[in-house]
Amino acid sequence: MIKFYSLLLMSLFAFLNVHAQGKSTNKTLFHPDDPNIQYIGRIDYSDPMHLVFTYPGVQFRTGFTGTSLDMMCKLHSGYFMAEIDGGEPFKISFLGNTIVNLARNLKDGTHQAVVTYIGEGYENLPEFHGFFVDKGKTLAPATNVPQRKIEFIGNSITCGYGIEANSEAEHYEEETANYYYTYAARTARSLNAQAVVVARSGIGVYRSYNGPKTGDKVTMNTEYPYTLLYNDQHKWDFSRYTPDVVCINLGTNDTSTQGADSVLLLNGFKQLYKQVRSHYPKAKIVFLCGCMMNGQQLRSAQQAMDVAADYAHKQGDKEVYRFDFTPHDGSLGYGADWHPSMRQHEKMANELTPFLKKLMKW
Repeated sequence: MIKFYSLLLMSLFAFLNVHAQGKSTNKTLFHPDDPNIQYIGRIDYSDPMHLVFTYPGVQFRTGFTGTSLDMMCKLHSGYFMAEIDGGEPFKISFLGNTIVNLARNLKDGTHQAVVTYIGEGYENLPEFHGFFVDKGKTLAPATNVPQRKIEFIGNSITCGYGIEANSEAEHYEEETANYYYTYAARTARSLNAQAVVVARSGIGVYRSYNGPKTGDKVTMNTEYPYTLLYNDQHKWDFSRYTPDVVCINLGTNDTSTQGADSVLLLNGFKQLYKQVRSHYPKAKIVFLCGCMMNGQQLRSAQQAMDVAADYAHKQGDKEVYRFDFTPHDGSLGYGADWHPSMRQHEKMANELTPFLKKLMKW
């Protein structure tokens, strides 16, 4: 009975929101548990009517019939990129509303939609509540879903921090962060692969940005086992997604300020490697050295990754690899707070894509 009233109230809420935003009320809501919606990324499914997520890159794929498609999320769920029938991607937001139109006035038929979350949701805790289609129409199976699978573990670079900012003088703003244009997302699209992202700005393998040299209590090693960032209530079910290759792009924050403890840094990489390998015994693992480091910082990170990879090899694990991005020098501009610009991310993708293509024989 409680569940019935909950669904009734949610449907009424959806109706009122559609009406309030000037949209046609002649719509049918399909809830998140509809089998035609395919999900990619770490998502908390505890409440099948309200799916919660915190990491960038979480993706919803579905087909639909009819001429239009609307999407419903919790208020303040942030920014997404949407693609309809493989067309030009466009940005949408749920900052001031709960229902956003993704397509209208399409030719009546079957269409495809891909929606990607592009922010960091550990504060807003975005929720997906479903899709609306024309009354009498339905959702349909998602088609052309990539079979290749990559997991990216990273920091602000992988998140797309400040990628849409005009210069390094700008600071973090939610509206200038965009995972969709990062090296990770670009590489996945180029290789026709799914991508699951576990990344947070400022995080490291043993200490966060400007953290104590002795390390922080919360690192990627402590957060990696869980579905949501900074929430140890729900362990991630690793059987939901088995990547072919895992790319670890960390170390920038560990080595950023006041140096780093080389032993703790190495141990942090070793511990993360062991976690990843325990869950994915057959995946290839690649330690990536990010583009924001130079000088001693770069050397420290590279050495730690080299030794961690060598450690794995000595354990008999030959499927651990290393890759270095070209350090950025400003020739392609900078994003907010000296982060990689959109053009720099494109260059990074152009470097990583052929490496993974050869490594994976894709």
